[in-house]
Amino acid sequence: MKFPRFLSLFAILFLLITTNVSAQIVIGQDLESIDYNSPKEYAIGGVTVSGVQYLDPSVLVMLSNLRIGDKIMVPGEEISNAINKLWKQGLFDNVRIVITKIENTNIFLEIQLTERPRLSKFNFTGVKKSEADNLRDEIKLTSGEVVTSNLIMRTTEKTKKYFTDKGYLNAQVDIAEIKDTTKLNNIILQIRINKQHKIRINSIAFKGNKNISASVLKKSLKETKERSSFRPLNAIDTLAWSIAKSAVKMNMNGITDHLYEWANDNLKLRIFKSSKFIKRDYDDDKLNIVKKYNEAGFRDATIVSDTVYKHNNRSVNIVMKIDEGRKYYFRNIDWVGNTKYSNEVLNTYLKIKSGDIYNQELLQTNLSYNPAGFDVSSLYLDDGYLFFNVNPVEVKVENDSIDLEIRVYEGKQARLNKVTIKGNERTNDHVVIRELYTRPGELFNRSNIIRTQRELAQLRYFDAEKLGIDYTPNPADGTVDLEYSVEETSADQIELSGGWGYGRVIGTLGLSFNNFSARRLFKKDAWKPIPSGDGQKLALRFQTYGAGYMSYSASFTEPWLGGKKPNAFSVSYYHSKYTNSKPSTDTTYAKFVINGLSFSLGKRLKWPDDYFQLSQSINIQQYNLHNYSQIFTFGSGNGQYNNLSYIIALSRKSDDSPIFPRRGSELSLQVELTPPYSWFSGKDYPSLSEEKRYEWIEFHKWKFNGNWYTTLVGDLVLATKYKFAFLGHYNNNLGATPFERFYLGGDGLSGYGSLDGREIVALRGYSNESILPEYFADKTIGGTIFSKYTLEMRFPLSLNPSATIYALGYMEGGNTWNRFSKFNPFKVYRSAGMGIRIFLPMFGVLGLDWGYGFDEIPGNAGANGGQFHFSINQSID
Repeated sequence: MKFPRFLSLFAILFLLITTNVSAQIVIGQDLESIDYNSPKEYAIGGVTVSGVQYLDPSVLVMLSNLRIGDKIMVPGEEISNAINKLWKQGLFDNVRIVITKIENTNIFLEIQLTERPRLSKFNFTGVKKSEADNLRDEIKLTSGEVVTSNLIMRTTEKTKKYFTDKGYLNAQVDIAEIKDTTKLNNIILQIRINKQHKIRINSIAFKGNKNISASVLKKSLKETKERSSFRPLNAIDTLAWSIAKSAVKMNMNGITDHLYEWANDNLKLRIFKSSKFIKRDYDDDKLNIVKKYNEAGFRDATIVSDTVYKHNNRSVNIVMKIDEGRKYYFRNIDWVGNTKYSNEVLNTYLKIKSGDIYNQELLQTNLSYNPAGFDVSSLYLDDGYLFFNVNPVEVKVENDSIDLEIRVYEGKQARLNKVTIKGNERTNDHVVIRELYTRPGELFNRSNIIRTQRELAQLRYFDAEKLGIDYTPNPADGTVDLEYSVEETSADQIELSGGWGYGRVIGTLGLSFNNFSARRLFKKDAWKPIPSGDGQKLALRFQTYGAGYMSYSASFTEPWLGGKKPNAFSVSYYHSKYTNSKPSTDTTYAKFVINGLSFSLGKRLKWPDDYFQLSQSINIQQYNLHNYSQIFTFGSGNGQYNNLSYIIALSRKSDDSPIFPRRGSELSLQVELTPPYSWFSGKDYPSLSEEKRYEWIEFHKWKFNGNWYTTLVGDLVLATKYKFAFLGHYNNNLGATPFERFYLGGDGLSGYGSLDGREIVALRGYSNESILPEYFADKTIGGTIFSKYTLEMRFPLSLNPSATIYALGYMEGGNTWNRFSKFNPFKVYRSAGMGIRIFLPMFGVLGLDWGYGFDEIPGNAGANGGQFHFSINQSID
């Protein structure tokens, strides 16, 4: 009976000796020897732990499962199992259990451990500092971790993956363990990286694509792009022969196809997309290939196989084999379950008829959600049918035709129960609630929810990219709870700048508090740093041009006057004074002082739709001149001039974002009128001096602005803009006023040059205020008519609300005239260029543009050509 037990014990000892594990049981030197042929039963009298620095001994004893009082056999499996359990923790280089004492039937054990080294610190070699910083976030190593083989393996894999995702497919990673001489049992990991070269895509080829050309398939690949190449003479003879054959056959489509294929193969220019091979993106793009076929009616199309093989040490080639399958068409479309709307109405929204190419994506878009127009779901969801569901089923497939049965579950209309907002930590609830288009008790309406999200984004108090909506339907009582989630962002702005202009040092300090709260001014705890949360706007600005000029202004806006309707009331005051820096007692002392006060009231309209706004304002200005004739082309530079005007403006704003709109438009028509004093004054204006003639300024001014935004592809946006204005007069004997004229050119920033009420209109590629109907070396006078056209291509580099950045390229043109007889909207000064816009919540929109003006300006040499322009808060736009 002893032989099998001895054989078992021998096998255990043999395994412990022959494995790499340094774990064993040892008997104390002065103790009686253990007879391996005759195991005895002992009770554990005590267990101690030695050799650990960072670990809790009591936890280690618990892990060993050796409990005081337990009966164990010595030799036996209990101690061997305890050794194995501790070893499997991966924390030790050596595990030993020593018998320290035996008293009668009690045995005392000591667990002797050698801890694995701990991580002291780690560093990288072979990479840039920015890459090392990013890698630290990826691998997430912390000082004090136990350095195990699993940790080394995990760190190696994560490091390789980081570079693989960036196109470095052959990146090599080696981790060296270096003993830290300053700390006991600690090591330093040196992660040595050899990135090798980025692997790019040399070519992409397709096999089996008979119905969709390779160029169209390549275009459907969003991230997987071929390397740029410019070979205008390659295969030019083949191109010429192919075009000639198509021309003989009068096949114009063939000529176009040959040109397109040749250009795609030989004129591949990658501007916004690189040609890096990234496996994850490639797998996603293969689905886009299938999607492209599905859109063309090939619903059974599959990629049978694809091969990625080495072209050279820096690039790969890709070949995909495609089985296109049959092209299908819609045949019969039947509606089932619809009681609210007839088949004819639903077909109108579906916009698919018998004989159309079978396009599953179009079908789902027109059934579920079409961001560019109406769909079947919006028809129901905008009328309260929250529980509406629609399911298209293919009931018959015959040859190349498919019959559809569209099964509709209308459900009951749902009303809004609770409408709540979360995340508005600074903005008061009533400010958010008044912008909501969804109210408790109303029918559920998806369009109103989308509109609410737009209005919340337009406030600029919240991160537009993180606006959320959560639905909690209650089918039992036919209601739904809505919860809007917002994330506050900084709305206040500061303008602090210095520079050189008009021959003087220019300094500007401006503060704009866009979520101000006047009612909390006298509450001490509200100053954090200013009272905020009521959606009011307070703006303060101070500007100086050296010792001779200074101006300041203040304005306050209440967007909801009375708190019940969106009637925006504003009041503003401004003062400016310019002198020639001489003492006021000097006979040559000159000054020009302007004081102005304005009141305005705006309201949202419900007709023609609720994107329209109507605003009205009263402006009062007074110009006081003394010996000042540097700007004006009339008079002696003395006198007092008064301007009392009424402005009415109708506007419509439906763009989807205040900073980077992708769709929608902004349109405005504004008329500014002064009383026609000359009609009832009885004065003989031709006989009056210019000081008396213009004592009361009279004019009527008409302005139209239009901005349209169109998404071309992805985030690439086309902005189309048009501006036109006309300054008219009531009396031919008096003529057009010298005030309020239009000056075209430059960055559009106003300042000292706008003292006479002039409007400075930006036109990049030309110097400031250089485009005038007439130009004189000593004096200039602006136009009474201007027209400006702009096309801009915009692409976002960052949509982070704390730093929104987008690049742009543009073409624009404009001109000014003094009378309609000379007005020619096609005779403009042209320019083109590029620029960048950066939105920082604290400073607003900052812009830097370079433009080239193509047309010389008569009498103003050097005003056109290459120009850099800096803009603040969209002065150019």
